[in-house]
Amino acid sequence: MNDSIIALEGLTKHYEVGERAGGLLAAAGSVFRRRMRTVRAVEAVSFAIAPGEVVGFLGPNGAGKTTTLKMLSGLLHPTAGTARVLGYVPWRRDRDYLRRMTLVIGNRNQLYWDLPAMDTLLVNQAIYRIPEDQFRATVRELTDLLDLAPLLTKQVRQLSLGERMKCEIAAALVHRPSVLFLDEPTLGLDVTMQSRIRQFIRDYNARTGATVLLTSHYMADVEALCRRVVVIHEGRLLYDGDLRGLAERLAPFKILGIALEAGAAEPDWARYGERAPAPNGDDGRVHLRVPKQEAARITGRLLSENAVADLTVEDPPIEAVIDQIFQRGLTDHSSERE
Repeated sequence: MNDSIIALEGLTKHYEVGERAGGLLAAAGSVFRRRMRTVRAVEAVSFAIAPGEVVGFLGPNGAGKTTTLKMLSGLLHPTAGTARVLGYVPWRRDRDYLRRMTLVIGNRNQLYWDLPAMDTLLVNQAIYRIPEDQFRATVRELTDLLDLAPLLTKQVRQLSLGERMKCEIAAALVHRPSVLFLDEPTLGLDVTMQSRIRQFIRDYNARTGATVLLTSHYMADVEALCRRVVVIHEGRLLYDGDLRGLAERLAPFKILGIALEAGAAEPDWARYGERAPAPNGDDGRVHLRVPKQEAARITGRLLSENAVADLTVEDPPIEAVIDQIFQRGLTDHSSERE
């Protein structure tokens, strides 16, 4: 962990929340006796991230992802455990630390609604005390990467959601942070804009060597950007390792895609395996789910018993593997790197 940019050890966050039944009597009673419940948002999470890594931080709604990012960015104090980012304790909010990190939350807005987006960048220049020549160079670079030229001079209220998101990212990066916490940066964007934001994150990481911790419900984001993923569920760490290793470790089946020769008789597919949806959309093939250890034998049978024009063997989609992890819950979790 000594060489890590981000290091968590037993990071924990609990909340005490009040509970009461509806109605006037319950409201009056809660004045004298308030019932409290402990919410374990994050529970003893530990992992480390090396310089320049882009790591996917996955989990269902309420898993504790945003709470973890808020602790790492200094917005929340933990209940227990430790964390260091760039050598700083985040919740101490050292000025030098705040100058070197950024948090982007997809459904939050820092732009001034009635002003051009450029005005927010200028405000951030003053906040971070960015020298004029560095500021202009950074804005030029961000404008090039995000195609911002026609956007910076328009009122924020006149921008589309995708255009606003690009300007939000520019405002968050104008001080050239070396650590990026990105919480659903493509939330609500159309497919084309999602792709452009992903490309920008990839390019920014390549140009600057920035370390990125990314949460997203769009698996396309994670597959395009992250070799490694950290998966949490109900506040606990379930998996930390290679993205593709999820399928190898937790999915006990393969997907066979079979295309028959023109005019060939269609066999009884149930003799070979369970019919499955196409992993990457309808491609005109028949897809079968077969046990991983039986894949080679069943493939041989298909080829010898049928007029097969083409056959592919694939791992299941990552989405299916993630769903399987959540269904298993904490009974099969592991925090070891693969």
